[in-house]
Amino acid sequence: MLKKMKEEFLYYLWSNKLLSPMLKTTNNQDITIINQGRQNHDSGPDFFNARIKINGQIWAGNVEIHVKSSDWEKHGHNHDDNYDNIILHVVFVNDMIIKRKSGEIIPCLEISGHFDEKMINIYENFMASKTWIACANSISNVNHFEIHSWLDKLGVERLEIKSNNFIKQLEETKNDFQQLFYQKLSRAFGFNTNSQAFEMMASILPFSTLKKCLNNQLQIEALLFGQAGFLNNEFHDEYPNQLKREFNFLANKYSIVPMDIKLWKHMRMRPVNFPSIRISQFAALLEKSGYDLLNIIETDRLKTVISLFECSASEYWDTHFRFDNKVKKSIRKKLGITSVNLILINTIIPFLFTYGRLNNKPTMEEKAINWLEQIKAENNLIIRNFKKLDISPKTAFHSQALIHLHKNYCDSKRCLNCRIGHNIISGKVI
Repeated sequence: MLKKMKEEFLYYLWSNKLLSPMLKTTNNQDITIINQGRQNHDSGPDFFNARIKINGQIWAGNVEIHVKSSDWEKHGHNHDDNYDNIILHVVFVNDMIIKRKSGEIIPCLEISGHFDEKMINIYENFMASKTWIACANSISNVNHFEIHSWLDKLGVERLEIKSNNFIKQLEETKNDFQQLFYQKLSRAFGFNTNSQAFEMMASILPFSTLKKCLNNQLQIEALLFGQAGFLNNEFHDEYPNQLKREFNFLANKYSIVPMDIKLWKHMRMRPVNFPSIRISQFAALLEKSGYDLLNIIETDRLKTVISLFECSASEYWDTHFRFDNKVKKSIRKKLGITSVNLILINTIIPFLFTYGRLNNKPTMEEKAINWLEQIKAENNLIIRNFKKLDISPKTAFHSQALIHLHKNYCDSKRCLNCRIGHNIISGKVI
């Protein structure tokens, strides 16, 4: 077992108080763990501010954990003053006496034989598992209340991570929240395949320039299509020629240099998702939203926001998917509810949450969660696989939580940090 033992598993045992209550130091002194301390994920001792009773005396300080006590010197702690005041050295196997610089022996707790070995067996099986998620064959034993409680936490955790990323990116826009919101909203209209090209378009064509034309949808489309590089050709139809004339005037006025049209992708894509259709729909949304995009996230009711996204590409696109390429069947290219929900879930709501954090408005953070709970759960491969395991989210809040669980815990096998994994490994499943 020594060869397979990892420090991460020892951290797990220690932080979750999974050791037997009858403990003694290697020199036979009684030990009571009053508080295991707070785990440190940076440099320095593994656990800060622990409280340990050793031989009747209470000690407060830091704890270091190793597989073997000789790892102390292997890791160079004997030369680091940050480790000289350790109150307890916790090891799986004690193979060396460790002393402070003063020569005093550091109390050592050898935990081999002081925990249920079934836990390490389950953990090792998880690490070796080739199933879709490590606990696929045992998750059905976990209480559904525990799973839902964990998903509630993960849903908020996902919002916080997205929010932190937005806050970091604010520096790139010189703290212009509206510009960043505009860029990310544009990215959302790329729906993964063209998301980078859409965001590039919005970063090169700032909202400060675009909003000078927000009362004129033709000019909005001319700026967006021109900046995207779609107006560099010669056209037969009047509509693209009109856009081109308008763009040439505006490009000269605002010093706009078009993107390379090769950045845009059309392969293996349904025509309704072609960038030309999405750009026109984005233009319609901008014209409908007005001069202050933040009105979208300051709206009280989700239904009002959804109605704002009930916009269509301009009439030309009823019979076209590309410029100068008319089709027989006329169809209004309206933004569908599935697409609207994806934009809300991945952009609008995380920005609402971020706006609340930055402006110290917890009610806006709560509104973000409430909106996610009003939207139907997503339907993608991750969600469908969880449904096969009898975990079926009803709302987008929980489907987002499951996506976060899979990408940030299951994929990297962070079972020891997962509440579901903990329930199975520790034997708490019912």
